[in-house]
Amino acid sequence: MHVEQRRWTTIDGWNRDPGELRDAQLVFAFASTGVCESSAPFDDLARAYPNAEIIGCSTAGEIFETQVTDETLVSAAVRFDSTRVRATRVHIADAADSFTAGRMLAASLPHEDLVHVLVFSEGLKVNGTDLVQGLGAALPKNVTVTGGLAGDGHRFDHTYVVWKGRPERVGLVAVGLYGRALRIGYASLGGWDPFGPERMITRSRDNVLYELDGKSALALYKDYLGEHAADLPASGLLFPLSLRTSTDNAPVVRTILGVDEEQQSMTFAGDMPEGGYARLMKANFDRLIDGAGGAAKISYEAVGSISPDLALLISCVGRKMVLQQRIEEEVESVRQVLGAGTKLTGFYSYGEISPFTPDARCELHNQTMTITTLVERDGER
Repeated sequence: MHVEQRRWTTIDGWNRDPGELRDAQLVFAFASTGVCESSAPFDDLARAYPNAEIIGCSTAGEIFETQVTDETLVSAAVRFDSTRVRATRVHIADAADSFTAGRMLAASLPHEDLVHVLVFSEGLKVNGTDLVQGLGAALPKNVTVTGGLAGDGHRFDHTYVVWKGRPERVGLVAVGLYGRALRIGYASLGGWDPFGPERMITRSRDNVLYELDGKSALALYKDYLGEHAADLPASGLLFPLSLRTSTDNAPVVRTILGVDEEQQSMTFAGDMPEGGYARLMKANFDRLIDGAGGAAKISYEAVGSISPDLALLISCVGRKMVLQQRIEEEVESVRQVLGAGTKLTGFYSYGEISPFTPDARCELHNQTMTITTLVERDGER
């Protein structure tokens, strides 16, 4: 498995010419929404890697090795030795279609020898919980899934997915990876501290939350945010909610995508089911960075405690807003675990898709660092 990384900026263009991976089968492309509105860098990618599936999405920040940038495009071209790839795409117009879209996406991939699916979704008109459940309903039980929701910086206006090297505003894209040679590791960890009382969700519909403990959820939330409430929904990234649906399941974190003042409601990236319990969370700088390193360690051990060829890092925009100038520390903590030989690429998202750890079920997360590690084993097909 061979990986070639490049970065494009409006001022300087590409940081390097394409190398010797003209026969790459797969290219990941992650870019700001502004760059997605320019065709030039994507035309360049298509010329550099004419036989590759070029997929990706818009971001809230791009990861290039241990650097985090904005308003750029980062690419990682991959030439597998034995692994086969198959890309697919479906459209989604409304969050209510998320389960069906996920099921259609999974069903459109051949299942024989399928090992893993990487998925990138439109970030604002999707219910990530339903999307993950739809994928799981149509995939074989032994096939794992990781990925993320596209971002739009702190704006929450519109997002893109990249399909066949072209950004488009409505869709889900996925790539299936096939064959016994590929070893996959993955993990998703946070680092936020809960505070305040746990409250029951007494009125909700799918991913729209109306009431906690019989009171307006938005009003309660604004009381906690104080002066930050004026900057919703962006400021909500600083104070996510911990969601517990049962005593048997680990809590997941949910981030606000939008607010409706007239309905006094908040829209989240995933389901907020009635009868569940929600609790506010706040940042702990050191634990956020430790969480990234912890996810790296789990995904490293999952591939046999060897340095993987490629690590795909998908971290939440809320972590970026909190860490600010310290943001590269969480990427550097990943580098310390995986080693200098691993190529790091990825983006800051509106939601992360992964099991917490190997053997756990796949879920939508917010405010986590999710890491997918890939390495090929010689001599297996």
